[in-house]
Amino acid sequence: MEILHQVTFLQALMVAIFAGLAGIDLFNVLTHIHRPIIAGPIVGILMGNPEAGLVAGASFELMWMGLVPLAGAQPPNVVMGGIIGTAFVIATGKTAQEAIVVAIPFALFVQVCITFLFTAFSPLMKKADHYADTLNYGGIAKLNYLGMTILFLFYSIVTFLVVYLGAAQAAKYVAFVPKWITEGLGMAGGLMPAIGFGILLNIMLRKEYVAYYILGFVLVAYLNQPLLAIALIGTAFALIEYFIRDSQPAKTSAPQEEEGI
Repeated sequence: MEILHQVTFLQALMVAIFAGLAGIDLFNVLTHIHRPIIAGPIVGILMGNPEAGLVAGASFELMWMGLVPLAGAQPPNVVMGGIIGTAFVIATGKTAQEAIVVAIPFALFVQVCITFLFTAFSPLMKKADHYADTLNYGGIAKLNYLGMTILFLFYSIVTFLVVYLGAAQAAKYVAFVPKWITEGLGMAGGLMPAIGFGILLNIMLRKEYVAYYILGFVLVAYLNQPLLAIALIGTAFALIEYFIRDSQPAKTSAPQEEEGI
């Protein structure tokens, strides 16, 4: 398989630093730069192809949209899947659906490692409780910074090794995979957005929203409206609902009389 974009040391280093920040964001900051829709374009800019990064990031976002933790079961790591998958797309020119064959194994591996890291962190909870009991705010801050530093280094090192040293090897590996397997994985990757939306609907769908769902289906299936137009229409309805509910006076319950003192 031909490598369309040879990743330089500096590009791999910048992507690795961003991956470390995104890994911290996933657990501590929550600005959502760890989501593929944000991480993809940033990786694209760092690797000199923002357009491919945007397309890949949007595709991976759809694939991971419905993959949410369920009790103790964790989905494949969204940070590593989105960043490494996007880097592979840019380096090889493959589609996001084809890049799944590379992204998913690394995402699963990193998630297992994160679970072991958190298990190793658990003894520090006793120390954190002691700092809290003694009002040692500095000690609590140091423990948090220690955890974030370890996460940053872990994500950065893994990403650098994969992006800088592993892109060509991964491409060679994919080249030896039979075509029927890659095509099957591509079809499975194409189904993941539908599965994700199905899971989201199962969580979010209420009878009050059925009319909007039917309207969106009609706009796509019968009127062939583009997704941007449907998104804008959905935004308009959301704003209408928000302002109508915001303008309604708050309901107050009538005071109840109580017997006795």
